[in-house]
Amino acid sequence: MAKKITGLQSKGKKIVFTNGVFDLMHAGHVRLLKKAASHGDVLVVGINSDASVKSIKGSDRPIVSQNDRAETLCALYFVDYVVIFDENTPEETILALKPDTHVKGGDWKAKNLPETKIVESYGGKVVIENSKCDLTTTKIIARIRGKVE
Repeated sequence: MAKKITGLQSKGKKIVFTNGVFDLMHAGHVRLLKKAASHGDVLVVGINSDASVKSIKGSDRPIVSQNDRAETLCALYFVDYVVIFDENTPEETILALKPDTHVKGGDWKAKNLPETKIVESYGGKVVIENSKCDLTTTKIIARIRGKVE
């Protein structure tokens, strides 16, 4: 994938990267991905592997397998590539791909992201986008389980 991205950049394409679990797709995910895509020419979405999700979210997650999550994301017209990473954070993937812009949701602060130093080290920028959506997969799961009114 890194070779492909480097080739696109050499042709003047601006590469945007964003990442997440994307377990149960919802409007907040779609809004963030659309906004991310608007920051460049090619959108690469990194998703946590099943093992990574389990270590972050617990043994009952993910609900949807990494391959199914990747397939769902690939079906969105504004997503160009999907990569699956095994680490808890996408630092190694970002270092390999060196996207021009790294986009995260409004629940993050650039200064608190472990990937910010990496992105800035090669001249990239970090953008925080607010999807203006109160939905989260965790809230959806809790509601399904009857734990939220």
